Amino acid sequence: MNNAKTILTNSIFNDRYRVDRAYLESLDTRALLQNYTLEAGVILEGNFVTPKPEETYLHWGWEAPMCQLRGHFLGHWMSACARVVMMEGKDATRALYAKLMEVVDKLDEYQELSDDGWVAPIPQKFMNILRKGDRYIWSPQYTMHKLVMGLTDTYEFTGCEKALKVLSGLADWYLNWTDENEKKYPEATYRGETGGMLEIWARLYIMTKDERYMKLARAYDHPEMAGMLERQEDPLTANHTNASIPWAHGFAAMYLATQDKRYLELTSKFWQCAVSDRENYATGGQNAGEFWIPKGKLGEYISDRNQEFCTMYNMVRLADYLYRFTGDSEYLDYIERCIYNGFLAQQNPHTGMPTYFLPMRSGSVKTWGSKTRDFWCCHGTMIQSQTLYSALAFYADETDRTVVLAQFIPGSTEIVTDGSKVKLSLQSDTRTSSSDVLFEEMGGDIPSRWAYTLKVSCEKETEFTLKIRIPGWNTGKAFVKVESADESLKGNTSEKIRITEESGFVILKGLWKEECISVRFNAELYTEGLPDRKDLAAVMEGPIVIASVGEAAVLPDEPGKCLIPKTERVYQTNPWMQSTYFLPDSGPDRDFKPLYEIVDEKYSIYQKKAY
Repeated sequence: MNNAKTILTNSIFNDRYRVDRAYLESLDTRALLQNYTLEAGVILEGNFVTPKPEETYLHWGWEAPMCQLRGHFLGHWMSACARVVMMEGKDATRALYAKLMEVVDKLDEYQELSDDGWVAPIPQKFMNILRKGDRYIWSPQYTMHKLVMGLTDTYEFTGCEKALKVLSGLADWYLNWTDENEKKYPEATYRGETGGMLEIWARLYIMTKDERYMKLARAYDHPEMAGMLERQEDPLTANHTNASIPWAHGFAAMYLATQDKRYLELTSKFWQCAVSDRENYATGGQNAGEFWIPKGKLGEYISDRNQEFCTMYNMVRLADYLYRFTGDSEYLDYIERCIYNGFLAQQNPHTGMPTYFLPMRSGSVKTWGSKTRDFWCCHGTMIQSQTLYSALAFYADETDRTVVLAQFIPGSTEIVTDGSKVKLSLQSDTRTSSSDVLFEEMGGDIPSRWAYTLKVSCEKETEFTLKIRIPGWNTGKAFVKVESADESLKGNTSEKIRITEESGFVILKGLWKEECISVRFNAELYTEGLPDRKDLAAVMEGPIVIASVGEAAVLPDEPGKCLIPKTERVYQTNPWMQSTYFLPDSGPDRDFKPLYEIVDEKYSIYQKKAY
């Protein structure tokens, strides 16, 4: 099962993507490359003397030339841009594509200035410090992984051969370095936050079949974590969250590269330790202060430093791997929760900037990054996350003639099966502020945010299977109805499509030509508690955390009984206020709204239970 490219249409996801895309295009390539330029020994023009350093085009924070992690952001930027180009096409992204190619050209130029293929924002001596192991150095392999990742994605998604040329030169350098490590410094290869290297070399081998990349993957293929997982030990508790998750990505990529089931088992064992056997916050997050929380201790670790965003992004990527391997809907449910309460909740909807952590403490405030002055690690994963919606909405297996609607992200995708082009387009039934609102067909007069229309259009009558995920939070029976999209036959249920339910999916199988599918789910309010704080609970609507504005509220009853819906007309992507409530008789009526709509207000995720 593979991701199917989706063109996003009107929705909150497209809105957030557009904010992100504008930010990507706004950045100056000189600033993006500043540390690579300096390391190559090239003059950085125009910055010798300046009366207002804050007004220069240079990047600061973690990108400042005096920071040991400098240069990591460029790789994230390249990956995000490459996905945008792949999704929209080179003609529609002319300016952004030109910037991306300019960056690749410069990296190639800087590599030509070296004697051994090295091109980087940091000196080689940082890598030698890893060999000695006698003093601290801040994650040089993490920084280098981002560059290799950015080049790899640029090659894969845009076909840029020069990106592969630069990668080839870097691979030669790494082959020499890892060979010498194996002989004299065996621990050095695994120092410097190195987990991502296993995945990236394996991916390059899959794309090129160049044995050099597999040799590099094998050099990174002996992490201590693998042995602990195989011995059914817990390698995560109190371990650095974002340094450990990339190892699971590496196991997954090695499974794809070798088909050795040991790697699939390692990937699954990691998930079991991280998710199945460990409680998560209602948002889907599992960490505090960048470390895995011990089992049963979520309440104890509530603070202002929960849910580092990088971990949300990387766990979604892991869930995506596992869904493609297994077809199990639990991974799609997990992705959905992380999208709403991480990807959306930790991005500023106006600026596109991230919040490094998502505080869980009562009366918290989100701290947003700046556009050119911070560049935390989460800044990089945030710009990538907003380009990932396109890959998560639909999956397809053209050999098996199966398409999966995995996430309810409005957009369209096109596949070829049995020699026929098949286009699928999903839209919300409350899709624009100027449209007529399609009210819930099951009764009532409140517009439902969980109502969708999926249109299927085939070049010729084509047989294939469509699977629509039934969210784990859905109450009652999912409503799915198939009609002919031919106006002359409108209202007639298609008799060529058989509908069944199986393992978290509605299965629609048969002959397709022009069909229109109505889909409705039911999301009731419910609470999720904490294993060690029975007095606290988060309010949920489906996958969405509904936070209170201000300090934690006291809930006198179950949320479905004490919270009153607010249905107001708005003039945004959706015409009606969504998933918004208030608590009457609480002094001034207390508002509750989706965590992703909280920007600068104080908020509380966990409420006090009085029932």
